Amino acid sequence: MVESIYVDSNAFILPVIGEDSRRAKGATSLLRMIEAEKFEAFTSVLTWDEVCWVVTKVLGRADGVAAGKKLLGFPHLRFVEANSAVLSTAQSLLERYSSKGLGPRDAIHCASAMSRRAASVASDDGGLDVVKEVKRAPLERFLEPASQRPA
Repeated sequence: MVESIYVDSNAFILPVIGEDSRRAKGATSLLRMIEAEKFEAFTSVLTWDEVCWVVTKVLGRADGVAAGKKLLGFPHLRFVEANSAVLSTAQSLLERYSSKGLGPRDAIHCASAMSRRAASVASDDGGLDVVKEVKRAPLERFLEPASQRPA
């Protein structure tokens, strides 16, 4: 059985903006693994907005539009709708964890991951660690060969 994983927007943004770091290299490795169907991968429809927005701010409008198009066509990636069930879960998470810094968008990302029973959330956003219902996998984790990754 293939592990399911929820992919946060920073995994798509870092390689596009050209950041040269271990986390960007981990993100690139993760994206290759998704293309090779090593994971059942999900992300929220919000990710499209975040990718377009950040890439536009950093590289310009044309690059932002191109990044959005590329994300929509990314192989083996499924989008989770921000429907009423996801928003209801996000509201519960926000009520539980807002005092620990969880914001509405991150609550939607976590709720989206939970809706697909993702084993982990691939993200460098340490703010997600306050949510006990999801397990965050830092992007650097994906630099290691699959046989050496912790379960």
